[in-house]
Amino acid sequence: MEQLKVAEMNEINEVMNETIQYIVIKLGDEQYGIDIKYIDNIVRMQHITRVPKVANYLKGVINLRGEVIPVMSIRLKMDLPADEITKSTRIIILKLEQHGTIGIIVDEVKEVVTLSTAEIEKVAYDGQEGKINFINGIGKHNDELISLLDLNVVAMEK
Repeated sequence: MEQLKVAEMNEINEVMNETIQYIVIKLGDEQYGIDIKYIDNIVRMQHITRVPKVANYLKGVINLRGEVIPVMSIRLKMDLPADEITKSTRIIILKLEQHGTIGIIVDEVKEVVTLSTAEIEKVAYDGQEGKINFINGIGKHNDELISLLDLNVVAMEK
C-alpha cells in the first residue's frame, strides 16, 4: 500500500513537471515563446504577394514549395510599430488546428528553450475594455522572462 502511494506521488510530480519546448523569438526588445509543436518551418524573409482588401496586419501570401501560405505581421496584429526587415527577419510557418497554415513575420529567431510547467506562470486576464490578450503565460528561463504567445488568439481574425 505504501509503495502505491509513492508511485502515485511520482506520477503526480511527473505531470506537474511536464516540459514544453518553445522557440524564442524577438519582436523589438521583447522576447516571446512559441510552442514548438505548432511550428512547421522557419524560412528567411522572401517576397510576399499583396492581397487586396484584407486587414492591414495580413501582409499577403508566399509560395512555399507549391503551397500558398498567408503571412501576417505579428507586430501590426499586436499594435506594435511596423516591421523593419533585416537579415535576421524570418517567417515562421505555423500549423494551427483551427486556422490552418499561416506564416508570421518575426524580427529574429533566437533559440529553443525547454520550460517545465513549474517555470511557467499563467497570466491572469479579465476581459475588460475589449482588449485582446495575446499572451497565455510567462516563462522564466536563465533569469529572463519570455512571454508565451497564445497562437489561437494571434491567428484569430479581429
